[in-house]
Amino acid sequence: MMRAVFRVVDKIKPFYDHVDRVVLFICKMLLIIDLAITAMAVTGRYVSFVPDPAWSEEVVLTCMAYMAVLSAALAIRRNDHIRMSAFDRYLPQKLLAILDLISDVAVMILGFVRIFVGWNYARILGSRGFYVSMPSISRFLMYFPVPLAGVAMVIFEIETLYNQIKKLVLGVEAEK
Repeated sequence: MMRAVFRVVDKIKPFYDHVDRVVLFICKMLLIIDLAITAMAVTGRYVSFVPDPAWSEEVVLTCMAYMAVLSAALAIRRNDHIRMSAFDRYLPQKLLAILDLISDVAVMILGFVRIFVGWNYARILGSRGFYVSMPSISRFLMYFPVPLAGVAMVIFEIETLYNQIKKLVLGVEAEK
């Protein structure tokens, strides 16, 4: 019975793979944009015919904010995030699995906090300010990475929790 339920839910995995690819693509594009703008700005300081736009620093910092939080969400899916594992070999496997489940529930709660609190900050604070070098652009874009990463965290955490529950119930690792 449980195996049949898990087989049905396993069919959702392509959705998570797609979200992973999209988030990874966004991170790659942001890195390329960051590198191009930074190279142009640094070159512009030393080569007179290359422009050194005033907006370069703010755009680079905004792109970095998006990359940092989105790549952290990707780390959740790959289970590459920082964790304390000094005592893992001394704990029973069942207890370790339960502790991992509890920590992932806490991370999911953090994801929801990021969505709701981050959205309020982006909406309220972001609407009140503008980029110094680009006064026509709202600071909303500077605060928006927080709720965006919260959405990605919750999506990847649902999959992680499902895989851990599957492992607890069936005793088998989920395929990556």
